[in-house]
Amino acid sequence: MSLPVTDISAAGAAVRQVETLIIGSGFAGLGAAIRLTRAGKDFLVLERGTEVGGTWRDNTYPGAACDVPSNLYSYSFALNPDWTRSFSPQSEIQRYITGVADKYDVRRRTVFGCDVLGARWNPATFRWDVHTTTGDYSAKVLVSAVGALCEPSLPDIPGIDSFDGEIFHSARWNHDADLTGKRVAVIGTGASAIQIVPAIAGRVEYLDVYQRTAPWILPRADREYTTVEHLAFKYVPGAQRLSRALQYLTRETQVVGLAKAPIFMKPLEFAARRHLRRQIPDPELRRKVTPNFRIGCKRMLISNNYYPALTRPNVDLVTDGIAEVRPDAVVTRDGTVRKVDAIVVATGFHVTDSPTFAGIVGKDGRSLAEVFDETGMQGYKGSAVAGFPNLFFLVGPNTGLGHTSMVYMIESQLNYVVDAVETLDRHRIGTIEVRQEAQDEYNRKLQAALKNSVWNNGGCASWYLDKHGNNTTLWPGFTFEFRRLTKKFDLDAYRGVAAADLVPPAAAIDPAVTTTEQTERSSGKAAVR
Repeated sequence: MSLPVTDISAAGAAVRQVETLIIGSGFAGLGAAIRLTRAGKDFLVLERGTEVGGTWRDNTYPGAACDVPSNLYSYSFALNPDWTRSFSPQSEIQRYITGVADKYDVRRRTVFGCDVLGARWNPATFRWDVHTTTGDYSAKVLVSAVGALCEPSLPDIPGIDSFDGEIFHSARWNHDADLTGKRVAVIGTGASAIQIVPAIAGRVEYLDVYQRTAPWILPRADREYTTVEHLAFKYVPGAQRLSRALQYLTRETQVVGLAKAPIFMKPLEFAARRHLRRQIPDPELRRKVTPNFRIGCKRMLISNNYYPALTRPNVDLVTDGIAEVRPDAVVTRDGTVRKVDAIVVATGFHVTDSPTFAGIVGKDGRSLAEVFDETGMQGYKGSAVAGFPNLFFLVGPNTGLGHTSMVYMIESQLNYVVDAVETLDRHRIGTIEVRQEAQDEYNRKLQAALKNSVWNNGGCASWYLDKHGNNTTLWPGFTFEFRRLTKKFDLDAYRGVAAADLVPPAAAIDPAVTTTEQTERSSGKAAVR
């Protein structure tokens, strides 16, 4: 099939027209590009980095690895028989992503080094005006595939800007900074921190680990794949898919305890406590790292070497809060001054309050940030938000998981979003916007389903909950339920306008609009609910 290819040669002064614009080229954006290519659609990918990969391109800190089994952490249409381990390191995942991009020739339709500065719905052209560092774009459909882990969250600590040594976020690791023989502070004990600490503890002079809340940590069942397994995955039909299916089903059983009846999390808590006792003999240190909330309330972590790293003579776990940072030291609330040469900030990301929300402005002139600030991060099937026509999200509200691979959820959303794009074309619809009443009803059911979950009742404060106390990040059920829910685009939940009715005032017509788009606007009506 011959596909229409948008010209992405050198940026010119004219606004570049495209049917669908995808922001981001991680697992979500790359998947969207591949699916739209298969559907024969015109699209363009905008990527602020110099390579595809998203989170796995950016997070290159020492020890970076996935906490989801390798066979699950890949596209269903692009299995990788060459995974070296059951849990893959960052470099291997990034290599997989770039390999998929090569296989499907996605770079040809990607603008790299293109940072999106803002996107605004244009009521005169019925398109999205997108302003970027490489020029301006106009798109009929905008797909946000930036994900939840793209904007680092920095701690608001007095004096932190005055620090004279090296300081950087785990997601922006400074590889030019040699930590060998240095006094280092790691702020945070989340998923990134528990990988960084054991990776650098052996080469620094001294390491202070600042903990606000102790996480639950389970054993990491990681090992190298055997030659027999590699051969089976590569040459035995269905072998890798069977392995993947068994891992998927095993992990889905956790949903019962996480989302429906937290009492069933007891076996996992027992395993985590046993893991802690075996790895930390010192009762005082063990007390410090024992969580005071139910397992699963915050993200469950896996590691075999974090606890042992804390027992090293050159590592100190600090549980007193940080009062301030001085040019050469960190001061805790008890008045202790700890001299440091470098600070690693491992404090996670903006999830429910992402700065990217402020730059997306809908039909009423309100930004996503303003809407979410008022109502919470609510959407419809994680893919659409009322007031924002022709805008779709991948890894949107309430699509996060606490137990298995996000790639499964991404592929479910791709089914929905690509079908939406095809529905627009098939029925010659100009704009679609999810009905407010449909979104409200969907979220009412979501929050009711989350009411008894461990995330809402586990006794912790986590980024799963927004400032309104609502869980707007996690999916409250089995992932196959979400797959069924997003199998087809449900036009009945949307308010649509036929393309023929989208004729703007003469003064607002943009001569740069493509012939195809103008033809669409002047063609016959489609009956749209």
